Amino acid sequence: MLSKSKQPLLSIQNLVKYFPIRKGIFSRVVANVHAVDDVSFDIPEGETLSLVGESGCGKTTTGRTLLRLIEPTSGKIFYNGTDIANASTSQMRALRKDMQIVFQDPYGSLNPRMTIQSIVEEGLIIQGGYTASERKDLVCQTLKKCGLDPSYISRYPHEFSGGQRQRVCIARALVLSPKFVVLDEPISALDVSIQAQIINLLADLRDEYNLTYLFISHDLSVVEYLSNHVAVMYLGKIVEMADKATLYGNPVHPYTQALLSAIPTVDPSKRRSRIVLQGDVPSPINPPQGCHFHPRCPHATERCRTEAPQLINIGTADNVHQVRCFLAEKDFGTSGQTIQTVEKKEPTPPKQPQGKSKKKSGKKRRK
Repeated sequence: MLSKSKQPLLSIQNLVKYFPIRKGIFSRVVANVHAVDDVSFDIPEGETLSLVGESGCGKTTTGRTLLRLIEPTSGKIFYNGTDIANASTSQMRALRKDMQIVFQDPYGSLNPRMTIQSIVEEGLIIQGGYTASERKDLVCQTLKKCGLDPSYISRYPHEFSGGQRQRVCIARALVLSPKFVVLDEPISALDVSIQAQIINLLADLRDEYNLTYLFISHDLSVVEYLSNHVAVMYLGKIVEMADKATLYGNPVHPYTQALLSAIPTVDPSKRRSRIVLQGDVPSPINPPQGCHFHPRCPHATERCRTEAPQLINIGTADNVHQVRCFLAEKDFGTSGQTIQTVEKKEPTPPKQPQGKSKKKSGKKRRK
């Protein structure tokens, strides 16, 4: 929980997503990929929470799971106070107009055989309640808000540049007037000159329509510009989370410090000492015992290798600063509030059908 001063529009509690690995003729589960492992956070209405971390840490899976594009293994997902983790298909269809996503790849997320009008109005057709002329008007209005000429509605995706395609993706997400949008690295596939335009567009749309964003990105400079709060993920877990001023000004977790030290800057007074992490990210199939970061941490102790740290609040009740590190307990004391988590169980493999036992027959086989 980031702040108690605002009611969260979206609240995630102990979200877990494991992908089973199956082998053999009976497809027995032999292991699990720990993509998202006990993730909890709140996003107040009208604000932006950014998820940052290395590739493969679970950022995109978190965003897709909370939208139920991927079914969660366990955990709770509250939208406007209602738990949607176990909502039915019809209930989720009614919520889709309020919860949208902009995918990372503007080239792969648009159907090349559909016109721009067909792509943007598809959600309106699914939700129903609009005539053909009303849908066309809404599509034209939304394209104009996203910086595209309404006369483009009869064109196909291959006729647009990467930046224009991403604007089409944004228009598709906004045409239903959603309240919450997952932005899954929306600028990573674009040129640097186009990235600033898209980021400014997203910021303007958020301020104009009071949108709530979950922004997933690798670019920490963009994250600082667009975000209200930042959560750092490592190997499926959130290791540090705070408002952007606190996290960028006073990072506590060694992994956060290493990430921020890599931000390039032209101001010599703002340069940080470069922290180079040794080794590779461990496999999410078999994460390290204890703290997941201890094989690469320069401050790891024996306790880190045997005991898993919990999220603790080293901030205040109104300005929460969560850290998953024993160094935080040592430096800030144990007076900080421990973030309570529900004990989770490893997903158990489904029971395999028992084969029928063959009865021995007294009759001899004929040769």
